[in-house]
Amino acid sequence: MTESTHSRVRICILSLGYYPKHIGGAEVAIKEITDRLDPAQYEFHLIANRYDTTLPKEEQLGNVHVHRIGLTRSEPSMADLRRWPLRLNKLLYQFLAYRKAAALHRTEPFDALWAMMAHATGVPAGCFKARFPKVPYVLTLQEGDPPEHIERQMRIFGPFFSRTFARADTVQVISNFLGRWATRMGYPGQPILIPNGVNVAHFSQAVSEAERGAVRTALGLTATDTALVTTSRLVRKNGLDTVIDALPLLPPSVHFVVYGTGPEEATLRALAADRGVSKRVHFMGQCTHEEMPRLLKSCDIFIRPSRSEGMGISFLEAMAAGLPVIATREGGIADFLFDATRNPEHEPTGWAVDVDAPGQIAAAVKLITTNPHKVEPIVERAQEMVATQYDWDLVAHNMEREVFAPLFRS
Repeated sequence: MTESTHSRVRICILSLGYYPKHIGGAEVAIKEITDRLDPAQYEFHLIANRYDTTLPKEEQLGNVHVHRIGLTRSEPSMADLRRWPLRLNKLLYQFLAYRKAAALHRTEPFDALWAMMAHATGVPAGCFKARFPKVPYVLTLQEGDPPEHIERQMRIFGPFFSRTFARADTVQVISNFLGRWATRMGYPGQPILIPNGVNVAHFSQAVSEAERGAVRTALGLTATDTALVTTSRLVRKNGLDTVIDALPLLPPSVHFVVYGTGPEEATLRALAADRGVSKRVHFMGQCTHEEMPRLLKSCDIFIRPSRSEGMGISFLEAMAAGLPVIATREGGIADFLFDATRNPEHEPTGWAVDVDAPGQIAAAVKLITTNPHKVEPIVERAQEMVATQYDWDLVAHNMEREVFAPLFRS
């Protein structure tokens, strides 16, 4: 489409947030991909909200030069980002990011623009493309909320949001579900499906029985207790309330361990109290990526009955760690979680339940805990699938070959 005039290809990335704080799956994807691309060939500049006065306005992180903009306060929590004035940042970003990208482009031109998530960065990306039409524009869809919800939120921007899709030269999606959304929203081409990935070596590492025992002891669990675990934002779309509703249907030895934070925490705690299972629900706060394999492997079953999901790295991380996975098949989960009964055309990789179905969750837990001989081959098959199809090395290779390289062929 175009040929770079620089020794390195300069790509401007638009992302609401970035490392080292307040990151999610989209930010992880950017880092994992850019870390694996040759810095002698690619130069990445990323424009993100700053949020925190303790972070510099500019810094180099790996293969990414980060430019931070927007309103700030000292060391805000995730909850603070949803309060005034920091909650204005998402709106302000739509204007400030375009202005910053245009200023950087005028100083030293970019060879491509990469927008991460349509609802977060599509408006400034579309405006940049309109102003600089010769610069190829890549849109990555990683959204986890229902598309209809996103479309309602973005009505304030009118046609500027729909042009997010129509003006893109390439749309890359992490699931078939999001590919269908791109087409419905007006992208005229064929979306490129490249899912998010997992650091397979990290999540499949061995954890000793002593380490596992220490984690369970800290949780107040005995060797015979069953620990359901989730790594999730505490938001309604992740369906954690359904798990709490299922606990009264299960033996008292079944507990629910929750790693993550979010606006629904108080609501979930109140629900646990109302259902009489407060002592069986353990809110552990945020855990780091480094300690996650040890924490997952110290539990018995991963669960997240999502009401919507763009894809869901957490499910794949749990599979790589060797845990049986219970989930809905909403959105992008349907690409990799196959149930023996519901998906007879596929080899099973997990246990599927409907949305808002605590009875089905209880039945799945009982099935897993009472049939270990049937569980083991499904867990092994899921591990193999993740290792061969979802490792970050493969994802980065496919991004370069299918998304970036075609942009610069003469």
